[in-house]
Amino acid sequence: MTPLKAALLSFAMLSAIVLGGFGIYAADAAADHHAVDGYGVTAAAR
Repeated sequence: MTPLKAALLSFAMLSAIVLGGFGIYAADAAADHHAVDGYGVTAAAR
């Protein structure tokens, strides 16, 4: 793998992580909607 391809892959993966985190945050901030992460932990457990 060339350094350019590795850099692009790293950027794509970090972007996906950030967008996924923002999606969970946005769902948690929405009214009457409990966000659930991939492990089954909900915001209602607080």
